[in-house]
Amino acid sequence: MKTKILALCGGIGGAKLAFGLSKILSTEKLILLINTGDDFIHHNLKICPDMDTVMYTLAEINDKVKGWGIQNETWNTLKSLKKLGADSWFQLGDKDLATHLRRTSLLNEGKKLSYITQYLSNLLGVNHNIFPMSETPVSTMLITDVGRLSFQEYFVKLRYKPKVKSLEYVGREEAKVPKSLDKMILENLFSGIIICPSNPYLSIDPILSINKIKKYLKETTSPVLVVSPIINNKSVKGPTSKIMKELGKDPSVQTIADHYQEISDVLMIDNKDSKNISKINSMSIETDSIYMGDNIKKIALAKRCLEILEGMSV
Repeated sequence: MKTKILALCGGIGGAKLAFGLSKILSTEKLILLINTGDDFIHHNLKICPDMDTVMYTLAEINDKVKGWGIQNETWNTLKSLKKLGADSWFQLGDKDLATHLRRTSLLNEGKKLSYITQYLSNLLGVNHNIFPMSETPVSTMLITDVGRLSFQEYFVKLRYKPKVKSLEYVGREEAKVPKSLDKMILENLFSGIIICPSNPYLSIDPILSINKIKKYLKETTSPVLVVSPIINNKSVKGPTSKIMKELGKDPSVQTIADHYQEISDVLMIDNKDSKNISKINSMSIETDSIYMGDNIKKIALAKRCLEILEGMSV
């Protein structure tokens, strides 16, 4: 019986909607599938930025101003590393560092990334299911005007200034979907799927690059809803609109609709973009206020998404 909601997310926008969904749906009914294309090894530690952002957000310990990291963070280790001549371009707070140390230790003991993610989440008071998209590394690589860059080099070290020409997801063919998630897919347990308002190229496409996940979304009879990361022709946060322009596309809800037309049934856009509805023919359109400026708005948007999916499932 289809009783669960699957939400694909990454980045701050995805974490915000995941938070809203977690306040409405029980732990049994919500499955969060998180981008790991931006994972990397730094100072010999396994860093999983998107998963940690979701984990910290659901635990309500995230830095509300930055959107990432932990609130009331300190930076003593980073300052000491810099003093000792080590790379300090990636912001590792002292509290956040504990997460990476523990994760790396458990990986070295032979534990799987999905087990570790749930284990750490539970210790932080998060009981909802947070899954990495793959147990094995799948790395987002960007071909730019300054060469081939890893995600973190592009996004953090160079502040996403290079011009993007194309993207690759290295390791996608060898990706291993977590076994328990794979079982849910095979048993077709999802009554609806939500693609959160995350960067389509940097946060969602890495997930969709895994054949088993893309195939499921294309073939499922359950409704798939996309929440636009574009409002009034601008990205809510980050380089989404910049990358669109560099790839020769307009930063618009039409581009979002075209991007997901193979897998999506309905696109949720902001009221400010309602003037563009007539330009989209590839899927149904719903409008609402989709900017999640506070927890009330996160929950309201999550509720609206679930209402739409429920209406389509009848």
